[in-house]
Amino acid sequence: MTSLRHNSESPTGPRDAYLDAARACILDVGWRRTTLTEVARRAGVSRMTIYRSWADMPTLLGDLMTREWTGLVATTVGTSTAEDPLTRLVDDVGATIRALRENELFVRIVELDPELVLPYLLSRRGRSQDLILGLLTEALREGQSSGSVRAGDPVAMARSMVLTAHGFVLSAHTMVDGDVEADALDDELRLLLTRGLAGGAS
Repeated sequence: MTSLRHNSESPTGPRDAYLDAARACILDVGWRRTTLTEVARRAGVSRMTIYRSWADMPTLLGDLMTREWTGLVATTVGTSTAEDPLTRLVDDVGATIRALRENELFVRIVELDPELVLPYLLSRRGRSQDLILGLLTEALREGQSSGSVRAGDPVAMARSMVLTAHGFVLSAHTMVDGDVEADALDDELRLLLTRGLAGGAS
């Protein structure tokens, strides 16, 4: 998939420093106990400075999560050295899923405040999800042009891949025990994607 690394390297500004402070708060005490006042204290600015950028914590959280997930995708997408478009796509998807599962902010939110994730699973798509869908659609079209990816509607295919990824990101730990390790699940996902997307697959 197309790399986002170049776009993610834009200079940081005050808002990024405020988001860094909010991120630190959430990692320390969780979402419920994080306030705009505490974010301002950690950022070393007045409360009104924070309020000029975000009217409330949900708005700030939306921007923080968009920055976090977009930055994460920028570090995983476009890193595969495979020549085949399908292999590159599968590599990137696997790397992104693993990075999300290991991301400290994501883990903290899921452990302490899982309700924050539910709207993006049950009610609507977020900005970062739309970004990922766009990257997947582009990669699928590239694979279809080369013949390595089967025919089909790339938009619907991309959305099906994101729905599959949701399970592997959020629920993989429930399927790991003494019989099955996480790496085995990731290997099965790779087979699922490769065989399901391969050119000539029915």
